[in-house]
Amino acid sequence: MNRFILNEISYHGAGAIEAVATEAIGRGFKKALVCSDPDLIKFGVTQKVLDVLDKNGLAYEIFSDIKPNPTIENVQNGVAAYKAAGTDYIVAIGGGSSMDTAKAIGIIINNPEFADVRSLEGVADTKNKCVPIIAVPTTAGTAAEVTINYVITDAEKNRKMVCVDPHDIPVVAVVDPDMMASMPKGLTAATGMDALTHAIEGYITGGAWELSDMFHIKAIEIIARSLRGAVANTAEGRADMALGQYVAGMGFSNVGLGIVHSMAHPLGALYDTPHGVANAIILPTVMEYNAEATGEKYRDIARAMGVAGTDAMTIEEARKAAVDAVRKLSSDVGIPADLKDIVKREDLDFLAQSAFDDACRPGNPRATSVEEIKALYESLL
Repeated sequence: MNRFILNEISYHGAGAIEAVATEAIGRGFKKALVCSDPDLIKFGVTQKVLDVLDKNGLAYEIFSDIKPNPTIENVQNGVAAYKAAGTDYIVAIGGGSSMDTAKAIGIIINNPEFADVRSLEGVADTKNKCVPIIAVPTTAGTAAEVTINYVITDAEKNRKMVCVDPHDIPVVAVVDPDMMASMPKGLTAATGMDALTHAIEGYITGGAWELSDMFHIKAIEIIARSLRGAVANTAEGRADMALGQYVAGMGFSNVGLGIVHSMAHPLGALYDTPHGVANAIILPTVMEYNAEATGEKYRDIARAMGVAGTDAMTIEEARKAAVDAVRKLSSDVGIPADLKDIVKREDLDFLAQSAFDDACRPGNPRATSVEEIKALYESLL
């Protein structure tokens, strides 16, 4: 039996943020906790949604104690802020950091027995849906607005906790490319490669099936044709990436990921490496490692990436073509080629064990070990 969970409703396209007020009023919500990070507030991105709330007479309190890799403390402070403000729903504005924080807050409010944030790691046995969340992404990458996953950093242990909970999915996703137009090139590239990693890992993960494959292969096609344009800040590139990353999220949220994410998570926890950058660097190497366990799927990936003549290729040629196409896209958008400037050799044992213990690792199409993961890290130095 396969299960598929998506938002109750989602809005797409320029100007979609007006739907935040429509949904809040229609659902009878009274006061929002607006979760958004300090930079988005500083540069006026959050204000675009606040203007919609103000125009419609909707009350809110702002919570901005959110780090790029949100911590247990951020979540605890958010829970306190939600209670103190007397709010009854959350508007999460930002990338994965804001939305992951909002999900954890919302789960704890309605499931107080999980007040210890560490108890949410893995698949927590929560009983109640989280506080209603209206999610407004400002990056085209994480797709946290449509997933049942969130990631919180345990700063004391230098590790990321992957949390999977069907109760945390936002009730409404508002995917407006205008909210992404101010993203700098580096962030656009990193989040876009994160989305591509979601699509590729979701396509080859052990839990993949026909319905998820449909989303993932289309997402690869959209991202491959649009990421370069999005980095150049073209309107078409921005709009397509907003859709492509969401489509990827519709798939991987329901079938899982693999060791690219397992290896990227410890880099974020230990070095604060941007998640998309870590994924992009690791992805081609892990694709090579997984190739023999993927059947004909790399031929499909190469075709979706725009590679010509894939039908005439041998399976080995098709696999190489898929990896080369991913590596070329990553290079074209300015992602570093290796981990030399990020990883310290003395940390390799810790990183490898953390990656092996990560919740994404069991979904990898090829069985692995701590030693093999360590060798993959070493190959990128």
